[in-house]
Amino acid sequence: MFKVQEIRELIKLIGQSNIDEFVYEADGAKLKMKKNSAGEVVAVPAALQAVQQPVQTAAVEAVQTPVQAVQAEAKAVAVETVSEPESAVDTANLQKITSPMVGTFYQSPGPDQDPYVRVGAKVSEASIVCIVEAMKLFNEIEAEVDGEIVEILVKDGQLVEYGQPLFLVKPE
Repeated sequence: MFKVQEIRELIKLIGQSNIDEFVYEADGAKLKMKKNSAGEVVAVPAALQAVQQPVQTAAVEAVQTPVQAVQAEAKAVAVETVSEPESAVDTANLQKITSPMVGTFYQSPGPDQDPYVRVGAKVSEASIVCIVEAMKLFNEIEAEVDGEIVEILVKDGQLVEYGQPLFLVKPE
């Protein structure tokens, strides 16, 4: 059976990604999330009918079942995702460092450590710029270009897709 907090985390991850549909099955329960073309995330858990406990969320201010609370939060997550501003940097002469895999983006080697690079940092082809964690493996990502970091395109802890741009670099 899924916990409401687990479903909320999944909604946040799906909301931040480019994934349009997500299906997860565990212990006889099935969770299906789908973004429609309007940018709204819809959660359809198949086995959560047995959960009868009401939950109150600050965003909704009413007693709801866990499924209703998750659906209300999914709509709020979708609104946040759609409202993110576009990059103001001119990308015509810049090169992109892209993610070589699907995973979670981390700017630093550990939570209490400094990021590998910041905006304005000089990088070489072999410079490590971030980590992408996939299936509990932490993969160091190299710049593969000489230049200066102009913009970091993703947030720490964000789910990234294969080929998704992570950094913009002004080549030297």
